[in-house]
Amino acid sequence: MKNIIVTGGAGFIGSNFIKKFSKFNYNIINIDSLTYASNISYLEGLRNNKNYNFFKISILDENNIKKILTKFSPLFIFNFAAETHVDNSIKNSSKFIKTNILGTYSLLKVILDIKSKLDKNFRFIQVSTDEVFGDLSKKKRKSLESDPYLPSSPYSASKASADHLVAAWGRTYKIPYNITYSCNNFGPNQNQEKFIPLIIKNIIHNQTIPIYGNGRQIRDWIFVEDNVEGIMRVATKGKLNERYNIGANNAFSNISLVHIICKIMIKKFNFNKNIFKLVKFVRDRPGHDIKYNISSSKIKKIGWVPKNNIYKGLEETIHWYLRRNG
Repeated sequence: MKNIIVTGGAGFIGSNFIKKFSKFNYNIINIDSLTYASNISYLEGLRNNKNYNFFKISILDENNIKKILTKFSPLFIFNFAAETHVDNSIKNSSKFIKTNILGTYSLLKVILDIKSKLDKNFRFIQVSTDEVFGDLSKKKRKSLESDPYLPSSPYSASKASADHLVAAWGRTYKIPYNITYSCNNFGPNQNQEKFIPLIIKNIIHNQTIPIYGNGRQIRDWIFVEDNVEGIMRVATKGKLNERYNIGANNAFSNISLVHIICKIMIKKFNFNKNIFKLVKFVRDRPGHDIKYNISSSKIKKIGWVPKNNIYKGLEETIHWYLRRNG
């Protein structure tokens, strides 16, 4: 049985990744420092699973990271560990620099130190974001993996920096890697500061739904289970040292997405039609990109396509939060 290490495995995407692939023939080692955005209870069902190990460790802790990597000699390291909330990065960028850039550097440094002790087919999988490509409002096509980086926020700049480190370690030190660019994720266990959980929570509690600017900012949305399957597909079938977009072709403006969620909550969960009145347009955030949208044509060539209809995914997500906030 092969070992895989998941950093940030108590976070949103990481925890869904572990929950999905704990059912397969892998021994999973979860490394997470348990920040405010983590929710280790989501993985409570794996507590007694002999093929699952959890270590409360920061990826900046090189000594302990080295011990774990040496002990388990992983086939893959999936780097989900990151500070991700754009608003927080604007208010205080220091955590983003430390975790996203220096944390990735620490992992790469340890990998280089013990390279000979890793699985012969080892790969480092860097989980990035479509935000590194910047604003598409003046472009008619979707972002491609070969496009230049044009990050706008401290968050996207920190992820772009980490990606560059990974690629540099690949070229200079021959560390095998892949980089995945995910569009906006949604689904169970996402922190309630994020857009879709915030909408759902505020509707449940009859509170104002704040929408930046005019609400016409466009994002592509992917159900988290589709994303984690795409990430694993890249690790197992992708070409070494290649980059892959993972998008779902569900591009909506923010205000349109709010209306979709309201309609689902009215039709499927018997909420009052007055919830539309909870929407309030607020002052836009600095440097707010108008549009992200990525082409997934490359990853489709290695056999991945999204399986979940966005409406079905939203219904499942709403149901999950209702059980916890109702």
